[in-house]
This record gives sequence, structure tokens and C-alpha cells, in this order.
Amino acid sequence: MKLLPDGVSAYARTDTFSARSIPDNLRRSHRTKTGTWARIVILEGRLRYRILEPVIREFELSPDRPGVVEPEVPHEVEPVGDVRFYVEFYR
Repeated sequence: MKLLPDGVSAYARTDTFSARSIPDNLRRSHRTKTGTWARIVILEGRLRYRILEPVIREFELSPDRPGVVEPEVPHEVEPVGDVRFYVEFYR
């Protein structure tokens, strides 16, 4: 998984989601806009993060292992049991 590039700054973040409150649009293929990076921050539990292109890659995120979303790359998430997380957006 990539790291956030040098020089990007956080500009927004989502509410905190649980396994029951994850919006449907995060559970299916979606992407960030051009130039927008994201960091998935896990507060409790685990979250499966799938990068869908150019090849499918899957990561299990945890409080010690955040996820990084590259601009325009299709991805989706799936809870692994109980989880609490939020997403920070960078540009």
C-alpha cells in the first residue's frame, strides 16, 4: 500500500462509522477525485480495504495499520466484525 505523498494537507474528515453505520457507497466500488488522497483511520476493530484496479489487492486495516487511498483508484471497504473508523481527505 502506498504512503501519503509529501506536501499534502488534510482538509476534511468524515464522521466516525461503525460496522452498522458504514454508508452503502463505501461498501461498493467508489473513488476519490483527481488530486484527492485519503487515509482510513481505524479506532477499534478491523476493516477490509480492497483496491479494485489495476489489480485487486486486499488489506486488513487495524488501529496500527491505517489505509491510504490514492486519487481516482476504485476501492471498497468491508467490516471484519465490530469496527469504528473515519476517513481523512488530503490534497
